[in-house]
Amino acid sequence: MTVEEYTRVWIPDPDEVWRSAELTKDYKEGDKSLQLRLEDDTIVQYPIDVQGNQLPFLRNPDILVGENDLTALSYLHEPAVLHNLKVRFLESNHIYTYCGIVLVAINPYEQLPIYGQDVIYAYSGQNMGDMDPHIFAVAEEAYKQMARDEKNQSIIVSGESGAGKTVSAKYAMRYFATVGGSASDTNIEEKVLASSPIMEAIGNAKTTRNDNSSRFGKYIQIGFDKRYHIIGANMRTYLLEKSRVVFQADDERNYHIFYQLCAAASLPEFKELALTCAEDFFYASQGGDTSIEGVDDAEDFEKTRQAFTLLGVRESHQISIFKIIASILHLGNVEIQSERDGDSCSISPEDEHLNNFCRLLGVEHSQMEHWLCHRKLVTTSETYVKTMSLQQVVNARNALAKHIYAQLFGWIVEHINKALHTSLKQHSFIGVLDIYGFETFEVNSFEQFCINYANEKLQQQFNSHVFKLEQEEYMKEQIPWTLIDFYDNQPCIDLIEAKLGILDLLDEECKVPKGTDQNWAQKLYDRHSGSQHFQKPRMSNTAFIVVHFADKVEYLSDGFLEKNRDTVYEEQINILKASKFPLVADLFHDDKDSVPASTTSGKSSSSKINIRSSRPPLKAPNKEHKKTVGHQFRTSLHLLMETLNATTPHYVRCVKPNDKKLPFHFDPKRAVQQLRACGVLETIRISAAGYPSRWAYHDFFNRYRVLVKKRELANTDKKAICKSVLESLIKDPDKFQFGRTKIFFRAGQVAYLEKLRADKFRAATIMIQKTVRGWLQRVKYRRLKWATLTLQRYCRGYLARRLAEHLRRTHAAVVFQKQYRMRRARLAYQRLRRAALVIQAFVRGTFVRRIYHQVLREHKATIIQKHVRGWMARRRFQQLRGAAIVIQCAFRRLKAKRELKALKIEARSAEHLKRLNVGMENKVVQLQRKIDDQNKEFKTLSEQLSAVTSTYTMEVEKLKKELGHYQQSQGEDGSLRLQEEVETLRTELERAHSERKILEDAHTRENDELRQRVADLEQENALLKEEKEQLNNQILCQSKDEFAQNSVKENLLMKKELEEERSRYQNLVKEYSRLEQRYDNLRDEMTIIKQTPGHRRNPSNQSSLESDSNYPSISTSEVGDTEDALQQVEEIGLEKAAMDMTVFLKLQKRVRELEQERKKMQTQLEKREQQDSKKVQVDQPKNDIDVDQDADLAYNSLKRQELESENKKLKNELNELRKAMADQATQSDSTHSSPDSYSLLLNQLKLANEELEVRKEEVLILRTQIVSADQRRLAGKSTEPNINARTSWPNSEKHVDQEDAIEAYHGVCQTNRLLEAQLQAQSREHEEEVEHLKAQVEALKEEMDKQQQAFCQTLLLSPEAQVEFGVQQEITRLTNENLDLKELVEKLEKNEKKLKKQLKIYMKKVQDLEAAQALAQSERKRHELNRQVTVQRKEKDFQGMLEYHKEDEALLIRNLVTDLKPQMLAGTVPCLPAYILYMCIRHADYINDDVKVHSLLTSTINGIKKVLKKHNENFEMTSFWLSNTCRLLHCLKQYSGDEGFMTQNTTKQNEHCLKNFDLTEYRQVLSDLSIQIYQQLIKIAEGVLQPMIVSAMLENESIQGLSGVKPTGYRKRTSSMADGDNSYCLEAVIRQMNSFHTVMCDQGLDPEIILQVFKQLFYMINAVTLNNLLLRKDVCSWSTGMQLRYNISQLEEWLRGRNLHQSGAVQTMEPLIQAAQLLQLKKKTPEDAEAICSLCTSLSTQQIVKILNLYTPLNEFEERVTVGFIRTIQAQLQERNDPQQLLLDFKHMFPVLFPFNPSSLTMDSIHIPACLNLEFLNEV
Repeated sequence: MTVEEYTRVWIPDPDEVWRSAELTKDYKEGDKSLQLRLEDDTIVQYPIDVQGNQLPFLRNPDILVGENDLTALSYLHEPAVLHNLKVRFLESNHIYTYCGIVLVAINPYEQLPIYGQDVIYAYSGQNMGDMDPHIFAVAEEAYKQMARDEKNQSIIVSGESGAGKTVSAKYAMRYFATVGGSASDTNIEEKVLASSPIMEAIGNAKTTRNDNSSRFGKYIQIGFDKRYHIIGANMRTYLLEKSRVVFQADDERNYHIFYQLCAAASLPEFKELALTCAEDFFYASQGGDTSIEGVDDAEDFEKTRQAFTLLGVRESHQISIFKIIASILHLGNVEIQSERDGDSCSISPEDEHLNNFCRLLGVEHSQMEHWLCHRKLVTTSETYVKTMSLQQVVNARNALAKHIYAQLFGWIVEHINKALHTSLKQHSFIGVLDIYGFETFEVNSFEQFCINYANEKLQQQFNSHVFKLEQEEYMKEQIPWTLIDFYDNQPCIDLIEAKLGILDLLDEECKVPKGTDQNWAQKLYDRHSGSQHFQKPRMSNTAFIVVHFADKVEYLSDGFLEKNRDTVYEEQINILKASKFPLVADLFHDDKDSVPASTTSGKSSSSKINIRSSRPPLKAPNKEHKKTVGHQFRTSLHLLMETLNATTPHYVRCVKPNDKKLPFHFDPKRAVQQLRACGVLETIRISAAGYPSRWAYHDFFNRYRVLVKKRELANTDKKAICKSVLESLIKDPDKFQFGRTKIFFRAGQVAYLEKLRADKFRAATIMIQKTVRGWLQRVKYRRLKWATLTLQRYCRGYLARRLAEHLRRTHAAVVFQKQYRMRRARLAYQRLRRAALVIQAFVRGTFVRRIYHQVLREHKATIIQKHVRGWMARRRFQQLRGAAIVIQCAFRRLKAKRELKALKIEARSAEHLKRLNVGMENKVVQLQRKIDDQNKEFKTLSEQLSAVTSTYTMEVEKLKKELGHYQQSQGEDGSLRLQEEVETLRTELERAHSERKILEDAHTRENDELRQRVADLEQENALLKEEKEQLNNQILCQSKDEFAQNSVKENLLMKKELEEERSRYQNLVKEYSRLEQRYDNLRDEMTIIKQTPGHRRNPSNQSSLESDSNYPSISTSEVGDTEDALQQVEEIGLEKAAMDMTVFLKLQKRVRELEQERKKMQTQLEKREQQDSKKVQVDQPKNDIDVDQDADLAYNSLKRQELESENKKLKNELNELRKAMADQATQSDSTHSSPDSYSLLLNQLKLANEELEVRKEEVLILRTQIVSADQRRLAGKSTEPNINARTSWPNSEKHVDQEDAIEAYHGVCQTNRLLEAQLQAQSREHEEEVEHLKAQVEALKEEMDKQQQAFCQTLLLSPEAQVEFGVQQEITRLTNENLDLKELVEKLEKNEKKLKKQLKIYMKKVQDLEAAQALAQSERKRHELNRQVTVQRKEKDFQGMLEYHKEDEALLIRNLVTDLKPQMLAGTVPCLPAYILYMCIRHADYINDDVKVHSLLTSTINGIKKVLKKHNENFEMTSFWLSNTCRLLHCLKQYSGDEGFMTQNTTKQNEHCLKNFDLTEYRQVLSDLSIQIYQQLIKIAEGVLQPMIVSAMLENESIQGLSGVKPTGYRKRTSSMADGDNSYCLEAVIRQMNSFHTVMCDQGLDPEIILQVFKQLFYMINAVTLNNLLLRKDVCSWSTGMQLRYNISQLEEWLRGRNLHQSGAVQTMEPLIQAAQLLQLKKKTPEDAEAICSLCTSLSTQQIVKILNLYTPLNEFEERVTVGFIRTIQAQLQERNDPQQLLLDFKHMFPVLFPFNPSSLTMDSIHIPACLNLEFLNEV
């Protein structure tokens, strides 16, 4: 055999166990030594045993170093295992590593952030090989196998003290408690976790190796039901180290509970324990230091007490436990004085500690003092008392202390098991065994012997299980099975437990009266000296050696017999049995009598290992128990092995890296010892003996495709290709085997294939390098040639340019000279020319001016002549015109005088007067006649009026008499009260009018002042704005950048706070919905439980889906809730119910309120039925009279009925309002807190109502009279005889007009109706008051009965409980009163606002009615009627309201909500159900029916919740109702009447606003419901996407051929890159998101919500992918980074294609983008580190370091990230304040916003399709 140069090997080393070296020279067979170079470049000669030909172990390739699974190593041997663990632990800080089926856990001695809830969720549901090794992965595998195979599981955790066994077991239990949380409300998983602090307190102690060492073994069985929820647990304990109670070695402590109790001794409840600090007690201070660094005993004691409370241990029992523990400390301090003879001892009667011991245990002081120093001897003939020596007394005292503690330990374990026990049937269980590992010390005694015996049994079970798994694997893959020889430790076990073995001989020696340890050791020598597993030391006759599987252990026989007997004297036990404290006496009675000294507490904790021996009829006092400690331990160990063999085991081997408890410090010597002891190397040996390396065909082909020839790649069968390649590469067919799905390799063959692959790559690399270097040289030559030519070209060009420049300069000089000379000549010529021109100009100007002056003088003379001639002509004309006017005036005056004289003469004549008086006499006569006619008519009318008045007076007297009789029958007090109330109302009305006037004046005055103030403020504001602008300009000029940055930071902070607040609120909504769901589930279970025996109907089913009672106007399910609460109180009992009494009383109060409301509604319904019957009776005679009337009366009746029908609605509404306000006022009067404003408003409403009724009656009468008068003028006189014949009027002798009589009769009838209505109203009010008082009396009686029952129950309690219960009830009562007052105030404020709004509406209606009346009168005066009037109803358009009957509400909800399928509305208006519901709500608002609004909205919300609960996994249905709920919410906002929501409304839409109700509270309820639906939508989408993410983002080869496959071990990636059902590609994820987007868009979901949905989904993709990346070493490579970048770019492209890039989804992917970049960046130099720190701003320091630690090269050409580079990164990132959380919370949900999105549709344009079956809805 030859070994080539540069081969790396392992050689032994005394310090590091193994060292790595490299051959510097080829080794040939026969060479006596190897020339090696160590890692420090030292050259050494390593000798070779020529005969044995034992060469050093070969080292694995670097690509295999740091593997998750040790079985993936090509060379499987001890140095490879040790090096792999060391590299993972020190360089990558990975504490977990797989070794086949074993999880190796190395204690880091440091808290690591890898055990949080996020890590649990990351491992939940994952395959074991898919994630990095972890205790959670083992727990998940056990949980999954239990559910899949329906077989019980066990997790066996072993290791040395201080290796971390207890912590590993604790985390495994935490995983089960989180993943398999209990389905009921028992919180059993919290109790399982709560048992840990108790067991640590009473069973753990500080040792030299571990600050929290478990000094006992335990096996915890966690039970599961058929749905695999935790239902209970059970604990067994083994071999408690009792000797620690009385003795501790140096630097060790007693059990933690002693120090915790001493630390809490100052508490008031522990004063009676008489404890001080731990240093004062002998049993707690033998080890020296009584404290542990970093541990607060007082704080731990508080946790222990809380755990006791959670497990149901009463306070009294806790105090008793602490008394027993304190008594043990006092017993250790009892001073024993030796007498002079040395054979007897005594205790001082004044000994304070003995007094405390007896007082705390409740025993007699004298007896205990006596029997501590004496013992009773019983023989066949007599009994006598014997004194004891000092040493005997001390031993007896210590034995008693140990026995008391062991019995208490067993009692606590038994009580924990009771608390964890369940009555439900256990379907399966998972056991967690936390047991001591193999131990060997300088002095090994009985405890180490038992521990190592248990480990021998466990190792045998482990070996057989590993062997069995290997055999199953080979058989499953159809590989020829050959027997593998493995170490069988059955001979060693037989040596210990077989007949006449070590334990049998020990028990036999214990039965000998004077047996000694030396005699027992001699028997061992004689019996087992020939055994290969037993040896005798050379230098000792009291020790023996047992050859265990892990090592040889020398045991010292001294003390074996005493510890095996564990003797306690009967007299001391009898004293404790007689204790006056029940708990102390119970500890030593019953089944404990037979075995009081047993060291295993398992007998009291589980029936399965309860060991009892029968009591002999006569027994010696000093031989208390037949079964020894060794026998009991052997029996319990056999039971444990039976349990483990019946389960599927999972192994966790804890390794202690160093003895100094240094964090991340690795001692190879200690590690190798533990690896040998815990069976890890045995697993490696078994694996190496067969085919340890296993590859799937697909993975092998991907990895070694480069070794396949091109022609073989044409074959499509990968399996055939792999076979042909292997047969050609590996000549020895025994080195590999072809299985059904895998290829099996012998050890080293994978390394050989890796070498071939590397050689192939190296040859290809050399070829590439050769080609590239030639290409680079050619490029360099071309570059030089091109540079030379360029230089020559530039030089020649420079010379040519210089010559051209010289020629150009010469030519330029000539040009300059020419131009200069020409300019000088031109300047001289121009100077002469200018001088000549100046002279000519002056001469010519002089000549012209002379001519101009002469022309000017001639023109002025002409103007003067013209004006003089005109003035002379005008003066002559004026003189002639004046003379003509004078002549005309004189002539006209003469003519006028003549005419005046003629007129005077004519006026004096008589005929003129006669013409003027013609016709006056006729007019006077006519006026006289008219006056006489009017007097006659007035007289007639006055007589008629007197007759009508008398008739009216008679009617009034008659009605008053009837009213008086009725009032007398009802009681005189009522009438007086009514009169007083009327008077009071009148005075209050007047006062209200005056106050109103005063308020209006004050309001006007305040408005004026405010306007003035506003004007002043605006002026000041303008000035301040100017100053502000000036200052802003100055500030901007000075520090513009700084201001912008500060403002941006403030905005970001405010946005962040807003987001956090919104997130907290929505988390509360989410928690509320979760609790509501949980409540529904519990109620369903209670219903099933209640209905099963007697088929009783539970009232809580009537409203199982009602909305939560947080909203006072919605919930109707409080009755069911209260009954459930009552049932719960009955089940739990009064003790626990006292804590929840507040909730219980609130529910009781709510039940009473609902009962009262039901009674009120019933009485109102009955009253309305009575009113309807009365109206029918009144209308019947009226119809009989109207039949005989003519057309005029028909018209009047029709008009009156129309008005009455209009007013009836208003009356009913006002009556209901008045009734409600009266009830409120009554309640407020009872609480003495009614405000004056409330009563004033009520009075105003009443008066306004009365005025409205009077006005309407007057209008009715006036209209009737006007119509009658118009018809009277048109009617003929032929009807008068008939009417006169029919009618006669008393008290009148004159004729009465028929029409006047009819008018008078109608007026009387109207008055009668008014009086009758008032009478009925008064009677109704009286009846309501009586019924209200009766209801109050009944309520008080019920309250008194309930208080009496509570009082009776209280009397049954203890005095302390009575006081506590009374205080609790008083607090509850005051709390309820306070809540009631707050609710009343809120209701009054709301009613006040509502009534003010109603009052404004009614006042407006009254004003409109008065205006209509005035307008009608004026029109009738202007136009006379010339035809019969008929009332015709005008056809109106659809007003966007839908009317339905109350009984159709359930049908409406069923057709529109419950049974509606989204597919039915395809092609219709999106969100059609929301529009229909709003139109129904609008109609209920239009008719002012608040009950209908409340019922409809409540039913709608409950129906939606029911649908969502039924379809909780249907994305389409959830999206459909999210869009409809949001649209209904938008409609309630858009049409609420608030101006803020009406800015985009059209005029038509403003007409559709609500008029009467403010539905703000319902908007909040709908908003919360929308949040719940949104969260359910996200949950459904995440549930669909989550299984795809890891496969699509990390595992699928989106870029073909980029990724490589590394060797895998026993824990293979089950969802590797093979084509399987579980593999998804990115296209599948995109298709699914396309589906989501299409569904949401088709159903009309708001675009803003769609953006938020995809932002949330992209965050989930980012979190899940990054978490897997952080927990998987196999995907942290350069190729994965490239694929991630590509996949993310595809997702970004999809976002842009769907116009979703503004959603912020890309920003949520930023951590994943930076992680992908980190995988691709260079990782060598400090500059690289700086670039990484500046780039990865969205990743925390832990995440960056974790990725760098996990980074794995896919081939040997890549280099690993060095530890120094990672330290550089950590140093540069120290200033970051990153969170300690490693993983992202993929369940985190961003707070959702529902921005207001008004609809452009109008309600009247919506069409209801027939498929909805809503024919019962009527369009209004």
